[in-house]
Amino acid sequence: MTNKRPTLSIKPAAAKADKPAAPRMRASFEVKPVLQPGYRPDLKPDSLALCLLGAANAVAQVRGGAALPQALLTAFGVTAAAPQARGAIQDIAYRTMRQLGRSETLLGLMTSKAPEPPMLASLLCCALTLIDTPDGAEPPYEVFTVVDQAVTVASSHPDMAHAKGMVNAVLRRFLREREELLKTALMQPVAQWNYPQWWIDAAKAAYPANWQAILAAGNAQPPLTLRVNVRKTTVEAYIQLLADAGMAATQIGPSAVRLEKALGVALIPGFDEGLASVQDAGAQLAAPLLDVQDGMRVLDACAAPGGKTCHLLELAQLELTALDSDPMRLERVGENLERLGLSATLKAFEAQTSVWWDGQQFDRILADVPCTASGIVRRHPDIRWLRRKGDALQLATLSAKILDNLWQMLRPNGKLLFVTCSLWPQESEAQAAAFAVRHNATRLAAPGQLLPTGTAVQDHDGLFYALFQKNAT
Repeated sequence: MTNKRPTLSIKPAAAKADKPAAPRMRASFEVKPVLQPGYRPDLKPDSLALCLLGAANAVAQVRGGAALPQALLTAFGVTAAAPQARGAIQDIAYRTMRQLGRSETLLGLMTSKAPEPPMLASLLCCALTLIDTPDGAEPPYEVFTVVDQAVTVASSHPDMAHAKGMVNAVLRRFLREREELLKTALMQPVAQWNYPQWWIDAAKAAYPANWQAILAAGNAQPPLTLRVNVRKTTVEAYIQLLADAGMAATQIGPSAVRLEKALGVALIPGFDEGLASVQDAGAQLAAPLLDVQDGMRVLDACAAPGGKTCHLLELAQLELTALDSDPMRLERVGENLERLGLSATLKAFEAQTSVWWDGQQFDRILADVPCTASGIVRRHPDIRWLRRKGDALQLATLSAKILDNLWQMLRPNGKLLFVTCSLWPQESEAQAAAFAVRHNATRLAAPGQLLPTGTAVQDHDGLFYALFQKNAT
């Protein structure tokens, strides 16, 4: 007969109060480095390396969920970039956003796994964007200078120093095998069009006849379009003023003037004096559609940054309230009003609430509601990488609440203009149709869906307009 030994239950040493367990040494693969994305390397202030670092920082932030304008402000602070360098950082970051699908696909073909940390992958994408110019365009920098400066960035930064050899190898491999790598990469729609796959699928479903032109328009460089202040000058006189300053311009709308070459607002003749404002030609259609007259009580809901607010006040003497949920963005409305010598009541509240309303109905309401902004990606190329497939439904639900709330504030026979900068029907036409049914609203003539375009005659973002009149009975 075999005797069985009793099973012993051994209490871990850590449980003894008088003798704590010795700390366990972690294996090297378990050690996670402490990243320093805010580290400031010693790079020349006028170097391409500094600009690549700033752009990589901004791109990494966008891939982490930040909007590009805010990401750039952080990157400018991290690099302590001078104004000229800031312009280059911004240019590289925007180029990279427009070409991110292509660059990330190429990177995937040349590496066995995603480079870590994220700023390393972003540095490689920025460098690839500068040496991989589509359609045979001239590279903005000498390609081997880009390679050298990208390696310099990696070498100088503690988060990337371990990968300086890899940065050099990847970029030089691309230069050697460019044709074959591009042939393989461009078989992927994400690389071909530079949008997430769900976005491409949504464009095909909504616009089967012209989805390709829509995607291509979103990848184009946007123009600098001005709105001439007809209270102070005429379009003809302003174009002549530009010509006298050596700036070519074309009229592309009733008050819209497109500059042949973009430049900072400080250099635009008459800008500080209020002769013109920056505003897309499509967005300039909003204010005239409301047919405002002197003395009317008008609400501009979701007003920031104030382009439509100011346009309304340029057209008539109004008692205008500008509403926006973001107090900081509302400050920009105030700054634009001050520059143009105009005045309005500014209120920082959400448009789906009525706590701010005094009970007096408005003659006109402009409702430029929250949306995915899918129609303005040529100006904001980061949007395509920040949005998710379900965002359109979520934002359409919020917009419906806003529209229903504002409708009660409109007087009988008054007009409400519903505006979005979206391409997706559930945020635009489907929303407008459902709203008309819910409120028995009369729908008046309006442009409907404007698709983004960039021709010699028409050059505007993608917007949607629906105009409603409130029945008296």
